[in-house]
Amino acid sequence: MGGTLLSVIISFVFQMTYLLVGYYMTGTDTYDIKWSMPHCVLTLRLIALTYDVYDGRKDPEKLSGDQQKTALSFTPTLIEIAGHTYFPASFMVGPQFSMRRYLDFVKGSLVGCELPPCLMPGLLRGSLGMFYLAVYQVGISWLPDAFINSEEFYALALWKRHIVVGLWAKITLYKYVSCWLIAEGVCIMSGLAFNGRDSAGGMRWDGCRNVHVLLLEGSTQFGHLIQSFNTNTNAWVAQYVYKRLRFLNNRYISQVSALVFLAVWHGLHSGYYACFFMEFVVMNFERDLSNYVKQYPRLVAILNAGPLKYIKFVVLKLYVIVFMGYCLGPFVLLKLHRWWQFYNSLFFSGHVIFAGWPLYAPAVKALIKAIGGERIKLEKSK
Repeated sequence: MGGTLLSVIISFVFQMTYLLVGYYMTGTDTYDIKWSMPHCVLTLRLIALTYDVYDGRKDPEKLSGDQQKTALSFTPTLIEIAGHTYFPASFMVGPQFSMRRYLDFVKGSLVGCELPPCLMPGLLRGSLGMFYLAVYQVGISWLPDAFINSEEFYALALWKRHIVVGLWAKITLYKYVSCWLIAEGVCIMSGLAFNGRDSAGGMRWDGCRNVHVLLLEGSTQFGHLIQSFNTNTNAWVAQYVYKRLRFLNNRYISQVSALVFLAVWHGLHSGYYACFFMEFVVMNFERDLSNYVKQYPRLVAILNAGPLKYIKFVVLKLYVIVFMGYCLGPFVLLKLHRWWQFYNSLFFSGHVIFAGWPLYAPAVKALIKAIGGERIKLEKSK
């Protein structure tokens, strides 16, 4: 069935069903290191493979830029599929990379015959991962997950609870960041991460990058977090789920479908769905507010001038840290009774601010209009 729409449908349904049955059979009340962790990586890899072979049967001119980079005009052999699937640096936690990249790598056409100077870049990236791992180990011993559902936490003032949740989430993220950086270091040292040369002729080793460290640490919007965190999985969902639904001609349906897929792919715990619901409402809040503010150049100039731009950075940084913790809470706590109690302790503040945006948006926009001066019309993003 290779290269047919039927093969894509059967592969998608079978891989996801097998994974979900596995989650059901092996799941517990906590986040476990078990069979399902590498298998969810395998699931995306095998679904993508059938998509890529399907794209390879189409007219190349009708493919998008991303599809042209990954399309396969042939069906790989079983040994090639096994090599791609169980590549040592990536089969446990990722990163995801296409079969096309892998085949170019093993055939020697990715970097060429000359041995690339990849040892030091790989060691540096891996060492950065070890640093983040050390920070995580120290941080989680100081602020463990259990504290968020403890009486000691509930006894804190409301503003302190929000700050603590933000710090806890930042520490928790470092667990994932460290794994990805260490895995990426191995990909770099193997040569698989080679991504051409920059404008100065230097070799780029970001072909398997799964986290943008500088963007992550400097983020002042949730959009920055999404662009910097788990980027390979996000790119996978964008290419194989979000963009495949363009025929619906509705951005919101595509966005909801992509987030539902991500939640289902992570597992059956209700916390995943609560987390990705928050991502949906936060992103729509940010997009709507940001696009409206941009229509008032005078207001934008004021916010970016003098000391005010530094104050704005501090406020936005605090906003990201605090509400990243609010959104991430259910993802870690997993079970309904735990994350509901967590949100109750914070008086559902994030839900009020982000999900309630359509109710108070007219008042905010009226205030912006009153102080923003002349308004310009922006073209709608596609």
